[in-house]
Amino acid sequence: MNEVKLSRRKLFKASALAGGGFLLQMALPISVLAAEKDTLVRSKALNVYVQIDADGQITIYSAHPEMGQGIMTSLPMIVAEEMGANWEDVKVLQAPVDTAQFGFQGAGGSTSIPRNYQAMREMGASAREMLIAAAALLMEVDTQDLEARNSEVVHASGNRRTFGQLAALAAQQEMPDPEMLSFKDPRAYTIIGTSVGGVDNLVIATGQSQFGIDVDLPGMKYATYSRCPRLGGKAVAFNEVEIKKLPGVTDAFILQPDARAGKASMSFIQGMASLRGGVAIIGNDTWSVIDAKNKLKVQWDETASSDDSWSGMVQQAQALARSDHGEVKRDDDQLEAAMSDPSHLALESFYEFPFVAHVCMEPMNCTAHFIKGRGGEPDSMELWMGSQFPAQAKEIASNMLGIAPENVKVNLKRLGGGFGRRAIHDFAAEAMAIAYRVDGPVKLTWTRTDDIHHDFFRVGGFENMRAAIDANGKLAAWDQHYIGFAHDQKPVIGSGFRGNELPMTVLERARVRQSMIALDTPCGAWRAPGANTNAFVEQSFIHELAVLAQRDHVEFLIELMGARRWTAEGNVNALNTGRAIDVIKMAAEKAAWGKPMPSGSAQGFAFYFCHAAHIAQVAEVSVDGSGNYHVDKVVVAVDVGPIINRSGALSQVEGSIIDGLSTMAGQQITMEKGVIEQDNFHQYPVTRIAQTPKIEVHFIESDHPSTGLGEPALPPLAPAVTNAIFAATGDRIRSMPLSAQGYQLV
Repeated sequence: MNEVKLSRRKLFKASALAGGGFLLQMALPISVLAAEKDTLVRSKALNVYVQIDADGQITIYSAHPEMGQGIMTSLPMIVAEEMGANWEDVKVLQAPVDTAQFGFQGAGGSTSIPRNYQAMREMGASAREMLIAAAALLMEVDTQDLEARNSEVVHASGNRRTFGQLAALAAQQEMPDPEMLSFKDPRAYTIIGTSVGGVDNLVIATGQSQFGIDVDLPGMKYATYSRCPRLGGKAVAFNEVEIKKLPGVTDAFILQPDARAGKASMSFIQGMASLRGGVAIIGNDTWSVIDAKNKLKVQWDETASSDDSWSGMVQQAQALARSDHGEVKRDDDQLEAAMSDPSHLALESFYEFPFVAHVCMEPMNCTAHFIKGRGGEPDSMELWMGSQFPAQAKEIASNMLGIAPENVKVNLKRLGGGFGRRAIHDFAAEAMAIAYRVDGPVKLTWTRTDDIHHDFFRVGGFENMRAAIDANGKLAAWDQHYIGFAHDQKPVIGSGFRGNELPMTVLERARVRQSMIALDTPCGAWRAPGANTNAFVEQSFIHELAVLAQRDHVEFLIELMGARRWTAEGNVNALNTGRAIDVIKMAAEKAAWGKPMPSGSAQGFAFYFCHAAHIAQVAEVSVDGSGNYHVDKVVVAVDVGPIINRSGALSQVEGSIIDGLSTMAGQQITMEKGVIEQDNFHQYPVTRIAQTPKIEVHFIESDHPSTGLGEPALPPLAPAVTNAIFAATGDRIRSMPLSAQGYQLV
């Protein structure tokens, strides 16, 4: 093995494989010691392996969870591009869960591309240089006269060697200094920027892909778990004798709550993986245990249960909106003067948005096998599950059951949807607690009702908006009162408001206030947290102001962007008004903004910046006299920097539009006395094929760094649609879902 030790830099290793193959590991350690200060410096990079067999097969391992966002394809594409590989020679495999070897392994926040892009380039380029060095030795030529392309290293004379022929010798070459690497000119790309189908599309389409719910092990038992419908309740007794006599049932027992499972290290999921008290039923098949669950009669202790009430929350929010209370995030002494100026037009509007569930198509599930240590051997646990942060399950096992993390093996399966829900591992805590009392592996499967009742919901909220338009039709002042929810006086995920979004970043006289209502209902990350609701409010209200000023909406938006240039050089996580204007203009142009529309039809516009993406959308909507509406077409302009996989990027935008449409149209979670009132899809509808609009996507491939696309195309959809409904009917919608406002998606 050759190794180059690099102080405070990425460490590379290379080793030969048995059978003449070549394995490249770019080891990016979780932490390195800064010699001058002995300070622990944490790295966000990952380890990725590239294997080349003697027959030319290139295997690239993907270290992150795949939940439909496409990173199992796009990240290996970057590696293959820099290697000079032929994509047809590449096979991609899921890497094992091993943070000691791979570092951080997770997916969320649309960060997989920006976090790993450079590391993937370096890995591919290093492999290329080692292959070229091997070819130079075999051909007895200078490396400068060699080029790697199409899975071969080619000399200027035309002499060539395949990667397979070079694999064994390449493994013996010195690893290049990563800081001396050169990278391909993007104009020479043959893989990046093309449309590549998902590497697991075929196995999914033919039913061969294994999701967590597909796990089937020898001697496996099946489990279901009943939790108190009212959050905070715990089981005292149940009809145990009756349940255990039912066909197919092998055991049933009560599990007590255990808060220790929630002591995970990642701050945003602390306390979210704790075991809720309930009744477990074990049996020979899933049908038998779910049938038995339907016959359960449980005595619940609801002494410490939640009293959350959506109707009560609405009343509290309306009272807060009428007050001047709230923590001020940004103030301006001249703001109130602008609001009360008699030459200005003032506007005040109250918006609300509901709690919503994740409803991943694959309900929560986990298979666990607890092995009691004997003869001095430690206890161990093996898990099979879909997770956005699989290593967290090891911490839960340690906290809850005392099993050392190194003795917990997690087999990561493809996720049947995530959207933030599988960042929280309450279902894994349940499976492990059940497996601790069962001989052999046991698979826990949630029902759809379990999934809806016991979600970590997207938080609802309210915003009271005030603004003033000056005599020239320009936005003169902005006052935004955000009314959200808090656990233990801390805003829940998606409810905090930082005040650094449009138009606060471009307007001089702007103020944000924030009030919080106490909440027990669990909330978590939900596709584009915060942005998915703030976009609806802010972009709808901006349209209200454009109408008040008798201005064209697009013209009004562009003028707003120019009020104070905000480019934040080098910071892709900040709004760039130049990029914003570009996507606004492109969307307007491609949709023929302002074109004549048939009676009952209209266009609506929205722009939003989040997750480092600038996105504008135009929705064309038809509405009849009964409130039935159809979104005919959505035109989208996107700037996320260079596109890695055009097919994957298109899928992410299209999926975001459809997901946003479902949520806007008819989805809401309500609760009374801490009990969720929706049970299944008959009360929580999702978009049907016939309701899906035509979606037209246009990418601006700017020179800015590539960023993620799993979330940012969702937020602008709702305001684009509701703005179109206003244009068609004159009815302003300030509350979601639209079904509760008398509008039905058809």
